[in-house]
Amino acid sequence: MRPDAVHRVLDTELAAARERRGGDAPRVLDVGGGSGVWAVPLAAAGCHVTVVEPSPNALATLHSRARDAGVTIEAVQGDTDALGDLVPAGAADLVLGHGLLEIVDDAEAGLRALALAVAPGGAVSVLVANRYAAILHRAIAGRIVDARRLLDDDAGQLAGSRDPLVRRFDVAGLEALVEKVGLTVEVLQGHGVVSDLVPGVVLDANPGAAEALAQLELEAATRSPLRDVAARLHVLARR
Repeated sequence: MRPDAVHRVLDTELAAARERRGGDAPRVLDVGGGSGVWAVPLAAAGCHVTVVEPSPNALATLHSRARDAGVTIEAVQGDTDALGDLVPAGAADLVLGHGLLEIVDDAEAGLRALALAVAPGGAVSVLVANRYAAILHRAIAGRIVDARRLLDDDAGQLAGSRDPLVRRFDVAGLEALVEKVGLTVEVLQGHGVVSDLVPGVVLDANPGAAEALAQLELEAATRSPLRDVAARLHVLARR
C-alpha cells in the first residue's frame, strides 16, 4: 500500500533536512510522542530521535518498542509547557506535535514551544483532530445530540461529558494558530479523508481496493472541501 499523506510529506522533509546537513542524520523531536508510534519508525529510518512525554508508562512502552526494533531513542519525561528546559532551543530539524494540541491546556503556548525547538529553516509537523469530522462521524453513528453539541461548542469539545480532548480544530482555526506563533504554513492537508470511512471487509473482498483507496486518500488529502472534513488535519510549517 502507498504511504499516506502525512508520511509522504515527512519523508520529503527529512530528505531535505539530510541534504541540508550534508548527509548526516536529521534530528527529530517528537513532543508528546507517547509509546513511539512515530518515533520508532523514524529512528529505524536513520533519524536521531528525541521523545518528550509526560507518561512514564508510555515511555516504558517506547523503550520496549525501540529495543525490539533495534534502535536508540533519547526519551525525556516532561510536559510541553517545560519544553524549553528539557531540550535545547533551535536544535531539531523536524519537530512533531501529533495528537498534542488537542490535549494541552494552552494550544498557543504549546505550539509556540514547538516553534522555539526547531532550527531556523526546519519544520514543525502538527496533526490534530478535526472538529467537523467529529460532528459528521457522530451524526452518521446516530449520536445526533453529541453532533449538535460539537457544532455549537466553539472549541469543538463535548462539554460536560468525558471527552478526552480539550479542543478540536478546523482548517481556518489551525492555520491562524500556526501563523500566530510565527510559523509559515507550507502544507495543510487532511489525514483520514476517506480511509476512515471504508470498512475493512470491503477492502478484503475486493482485490486491488486497498491500493485504490490509498491513492484516493492521497489525492483527496489536499482537495477542499474533502480535506476540510478529514478525520485529522495535518500542517507542516516552516520556521
